[in-house]
Amino acid sequence: MNGSWRNWVLAGLAVAVLIAAIYFPFLKRKVKTTAKITQPSEEQVRRELTQTILQNSSDPIVKARMFWISGDDESALAGTNVELALSKDPVLRSKQVLNTLLAGPVDSDLRTLPADAALLAFYVLPDGTGIADFSEALATATPSGIQSEQLAVDSIARTLEANVPQVRRLKILIHGQEFDTLAGHVDLTQYFIVNTKAAQPPPGSNGSFGSLGSPTKSPTAASPAPAGAVPGKSPQR
Repeated sequence: MNGSWRNWVLAGLAVAVLIAAIYFPFLKRKVKTTAKITQPSEEQVRRELTQTILQNSSDPIVKARMFWISGDDESALAGTNVELALSKDPVLRSKQVLNTLLAGPVDSDLRTLPADAALLAFYVLPDGTGIADFSEALATATPSGIQSEQLAVDSIARTLEANVPQVRRLKILIHGQEFDTLAGHVDLTQYFIVNTKAAQPPPGSNGSFGSLGSPTKSPTAASPAPAGAVPGKSPQR
C-alpha cells in the first residue's frame, strides 16, 4: 500500500514537472511581450523628465539640441535632438533648454550635470552675456577633475549656442556668488564663449574670446550683476 502511494506521488511530481517545462517558455514569452508593451518609449521618458519645465501652450514645438556625454566616447559630448515647446524670448528659452539639460538624457550615465543641481535664475545682458545662476549642488556634486568639469561647462555652452543665438558668452554663478572653480579645476571667475560666430568681444569689453567652452578674461568694467551676486567676491571652496 505504501509503495503504491509513493508511486502515485512520484507520478504526480513527474506530471507537474512536465507541465512546468511546457508552460514556462510560454510564460517567459508572455512576460517579455507584456514588458515591451508597457515599457515607455525614450521620448515618453524624456517628456516625463522635462514636464516641470516652464512652457506656454502657444510656444512652437521645435527640435532643440541638447549636449550630453557621447555614448561612444565618455570624454566627448554628443548632440541629441529633443522636441520641446520653446519660447522666442531668449531668457525664457535659455531656462527651458538648460532645465532640459539638467533633467538629463534617458541614460543617466550620459548626463553632464548633477541630478540634484537646479537652475535658480538666468539673465541675458544687453551685450549678449548670459548669466546662469545654479544651486550649490552644481559645485558640490560635479565630480572633481578637468574632464568632468569641462564637460559640464561645455554642455551648458554648446546647448545655449545651439538653441539661443542671442547668448554670446556665459557667466556661471553658484547661488548668486562667483566661485573660484567649479569643483577644483575649471575657473569660474572667467566668462565662457558661447556663440562661436561672434568674432569680436561685445562693445565695452576688453576681454578676448577663446574657443567654445574655454574661459575668457573677465572685463575690468564688469556688467551689472544680477540680484544676489556679490561682484568681486569669490568664496573659497
